[in-house]
Amino acid sequence: VRICGGWVRDKALGRVTKDIDVAVDNRTGAEFARAVADVLGSGEQARVGVIAANPEQSKHLETATMRLCGVEVDFVNLRSESYADDSSRVPTSVDFGTPKEDALRRDFTLNALFFNAHTRTIEDWTERGWEDLRAGVLRTPLDPRVTLLDDPLRALRGVRFAARYGFRLDPPLREACADPEVRFALLAKVSRERVGKELRGALESRPSGAARAVDELRRLNLASAALRAPE
Repeated sequence: VRICGGWVRDKALGRVTKDIDVAVDNRTGAEFARAVADVLGSGEQARVGVIAANPEQSKHLETATMRLCGVEVDFVNLRSESYADDSSRVPTSVDFGTPKEDALRRDFTLNALFFNAHTRTIEDWTERGWEDLRAGVLRTPLDPRVTLLDDPLRALRGVRFAARYGFRLDPPLREACADPEVRFALLAKVSRERVGKELRGALESRPSGAARAVDELRRLNLASAALRAPE
């Protein structure tokens, strides 16, 4: 069992985290969450919700969610993905993966740090996560264009992290964010609900952070895609 993503990052930065992501390696997140619910018995904390995968909208993995001790907890399995060819970003299969395979599929190296609940140690499978977190650099574990086309919303997530944390985008990531194909994929594949959530997170930060978000959207040529009116 590993705690992953923002919880590890924010703990290292001394920030409070509102939710927790848990990754397991030998069963699905839903199976593990139901096992937790069985231990807890009946009641509000034993309720498990399941969000289905939707690869067409870059949601590649089923997620189980429940509330524990007043904290929202999401459960997934470590994943690896197979593609029909190098040009396709919709996986033909999503299977159980190793911690390293899963870490390389994540958005940024500083979000790919895992806390191993068994060894009680932090794991940095990208070998850049700690370094980039200390330096405040947003860098993708894989080629940035591959990472962004896997889920184009990550371009806006980079803007949100720049606004809220003061992180700077690695130059290759900045170049990939401005790629017209990434912009088109953001328009075509990502729901307005997901886009709106990222924008709110960026714009509801401190005033200087909101100004940074608007400036980054302009510099990356993402403003028209992110702020377009609902159809």
